[in-house]
Amino acid sequence: MVTAAKTTSQITMHMGVAFGIMYVFTGSVALGGVAAVLEPIVNVTLLPLHDKMWERIRAKVEARKANAKAVAANNKANPVDVKPLQTA
Repeated sequence: MVTAAKTTSQITMHMGVAFGIMYVFTGSVALGGVAAVLEPIVNVTLLPLHDKMWERIRAKVEARKANAKAVAANNKANPVDVKPLQTA
């Protein structure tokens, strides 16, 4: 029950903000109403795409970290024999 009330409150807040901003900028109740309806629809549509994008970014970061750890472990296990440069 509390979750439903919170969700309803958030939707109402988003719609109110969208309406208020559009009304302030245009002075039109009709355009404010359109913005109030479109804003939640656009958010619901774009949120899954936003989450997928961040999942991909997180996976790339984790892969880079794992690769760096593997390279560091390999270099530690197999150190390269570095000889000093000879000058003529």
